[in-house]
Amino acid sequence: MLSLQSLLPLRCLNAITAGWQDLIARMRDPYRPELHYMRGPGPKWRAKHPVHAASAG
Repeated sequence: MLSLQSLLPLRCLNAITAGWQDLIARMRDPYRPELHYMRGPGPKWRAKHPVHAASAG
């Protein structure tokens, strides 16, 4: 039977391993939100929402 003292190093090693795996997964993540930003409303939105001269001023 394993004692509590022998389990502590295993838990520590498990935590370190999980941390490294998480770091590597984050570094290899291909999603880059800055490449998918929206530039504003397009022509279809502008056609549905006409600009009134009184509210533009």
